[in-house]
Amino acid sequence: MKVALVTGAGEGSLGEATAVALRGLGFRVLTTTRSCPVSADTHPLDLAARDSVERLAAWVTASSEQLDVLVNNAGIHLDLRSRWREPRLVDGHEVHWRTNYLGTAHLTRLLLPRLLETAEAHGEARVVDVVSQLHERGRNAWLDGRVTPYDSWAAYGTSKLALVHEAAEIERRYGDRGLHGYALHPGSVYTHVADRGLETAPLLARLRRLAAPLERRALLTPAQGARTTVFCATSREAVPGGYHRKGAPADPSPEARDAEVATRLWDTTSAWVASV
Repeated sequence: MKVALVTGAGEGSLGEATAVALRGLGFRVLTTTRSCPVSADTHPLDLAARDSVERLAAWVTASSEQLDVLVNNAGIHLDLRSRWREPRLVDGHEVHWRTNYLGTAHLTRLLLPRLLETAEAHGEARVVDVVSQLHERGRNAWLDGRVTPYDSWAAYGTSKLALVHEAAEIERRYGDRGLHGYALHPGSVYTHVADRGLETAPLLARLRRLAAPLERRALLTPAQGARTTVFCATSREAVPGGYHRKGAPADPSPEARDAEVATRLWDTTSAWVASV
C-alpha cells in the first residue's frame, strides 16, 4: 500500500479533502493539523516551530517504512486587509516566510531520506507543494525573507514563489533517482484559511460568515480544489518539476523560472536547516 503524508488537513480544509481523495485511491494517508491528539495516522504540526517539525518527521519515519508522497499543503495567510506596515516576526523571520517556506522546507529536508528510500525501492516518490497563483506577487529579490517595502500579500506570494523553486530544484537534484517535485495552484477554494487572517477584525469576520453561502457558490469546494493536488500526487501527466493549475501543467511566473536562483535558495535553506 502506498503511503502519503498530507499536512494541514483540518476540518473543512483543502488538506482534508486531499486526504479523503487519496484514501479513495487506496493510499494510507497520514495527516496533520495544528493541534490534534496523536493517533495512528494523525499528528499535530506547527510549521513555525522547529521542535514540532522534528517531532512530526520522527513520527512519520516510525509510522511507516515507506513514504510515497509528501503533500506540503499546510500554510497561513494573515493580514488579509493588508494593514501591517512592519513584518510580524517568528524566530527573526517574517511570519509567512518562516511558516509557509522555511517550515515546509525543514520538513521536506527531514523526510528526504525516507522519500529517497521509497523511490529506490518502489521506483518513484513525489513531493507536492501546494502554492498559489499569488506566487506571481513574489520576487526573487525577496527570497531572503525581506519584502521591501513591506506588504503582507507580497510576503505571502514570496513564500509561495520559494516553494515553486523548491519543487523545481527537487526535480533537478533527485529526479534521476526517482524522487520528483511538483507545485500547484489549487484554485480559489472556500475553506477556513482566511479565518486567522481576520482574527483582529471581528466585524469583517462576522460579515464573512453572513456571506458564506454566496462565497461557497462562487468558489471551489475543497474537494474540487483538491483535484489538482491529487493530479500532481498520482498522475503520469503531471510534469516533474513543473507548476500546475486546473488539473494540468501551466506556466509559473517569470520569476519562478530562474534555475540559478532556485539552486542558491536550496543551498541557503539547507544551511539554515543544518543550523537550527
